[in-house]
Amino acid sequence: MRKILSVIIVFLLSSAMVCGQDKPLGLTYAVSGTVTDGVSGRPLESVHVSIPGRHQATVTNADGYFVLKSDKEIDLVEFSFLGYKSRRLKPQESMNVALQRENLQLAESSIVSGDPKAIVEAALGRVWDTYCTHPELLRCFYRETVRKQNRYIYVAESVSKLFKGKYYGHVGADAAALEKSRVLVSQRARDTLSIRMMGGPTQAITHDIVKNGDIVFNADDMPRYIFKMEAPAYIGDRLQFVISMIPAATADYALYACTLYIDRELLTFTRVEASLDVSNKAKATRMLLVKKPAGLRFSPEEATIVINYRLDDGRTRLEYFRSTMRFTCDWKKRLFRTRYTTVNELVVTDVLPEAQPIPRKDRFRSSEFLVDKASEFLDPDFWNDYNIIEPSESLEHAIGRLRKGK
Repeated sequence: MRKILSVIIVFLLSSAMVCGQDKPLGLTYAVSGTVTDGVSGRPLESVHVSIPGRHQATVTNADGYFVLKSDKEIDLVEFSFLGYKSRRLKPQESMNVALQRENLQLAESSIVSGDPKAIVEAALGRVWDTYCTHPELLRCFYRETVRKQNRYIYVAESVSKLFKGKYYGHVGADAAALEKSRVLVSQRARDTLSIRMMGGPTQAITHDIVKNGDIVFNADDMPRYIFKMEAPAYIGDRLQFVISMIPAATADYALYACTLYIDRELLTFTRVEASLDVSNKAKATRMLLVKKPAGLRFSPEEATIVINYRLDDGRTRLEYFRSTMRFTCDWKKRLFRTRYTTVNELVVTDVLPEAQPIPRKDRFRSSEFLVDKASEFLDPDFWNDYNIIEPSESLEHAIGRLRKGK
């Protein structure tokens, strides 16, 4: 359960299977635009874009661009991002939104006061009270990509459902299912290896660190950390304790360095950033790699996850998940290494009205691969009625090249 991301490296296979597709949702209203830093003009990635009072949402892509869709007319759009003031604006045909950084004006005593470990333990003790106390069915957009050096060799996307049981239950009750999906795999002769990411959208279930405390907050690991109070920050309009967890002891497996954002008023987790210690390559490899061809050397360089939780109707729920892994591969007796980067990203785009459990036969298992279930990347209107993370310009370009087999 401590695995942050599991990959299998195999020889490239280009075949794909077709999965079923649901009926269109009828999201006939939409707004789009770009979100930037109000001072530098730099595009802001992963800004949460939502409709106040509704559950439909999305996030901005690497270019700061977003498209938000709804089945009802959109009267107001909200933008929130770590360290910036939230904004609510009337929708326009094309929105160019500049967010301003939040200026903290707190006394020094209020910034550093409090025992950081005690605050974390208090937040863990409140999970049963502050997170969803009833099952929920979430609609999500999920994307996974693989880059070889700076070139994309694999893109897969899906609209999925996540069934999330009560937060004082176990993640074993949670499940994921695909509604529709598609995949592109490089056809270049030189791309002889395929990086396959195990679990697909179920990764957001397995790595829900607040619910699945075994990953970091288990009785064995907690004494191995030093807890440190960092400078506070705003997420949206809510002030957060920022607490770092730094490994201060060793274990038989690699540990995580974490930064926790905890709502100062409610003592709920708002954001978790976790980075696997890859200084011991052998320990990190055991955490990350499931299988590889004989003679191939695997060397992990980075493995991180980011999870955002959102306060909604007085309860906190999963909002966004992202995992990133960087590693190199080379064959024995060869001089050059090839660097690979994998990114898995999931955003909750809607909360469905009836939280019916996903039938066992329809569940996406944590041992399965999206590439085996997705259809080919052909229909240009594939995501017509779904909120998605819009592809960045570089990813759109990559998709075009992959379609042509370049």
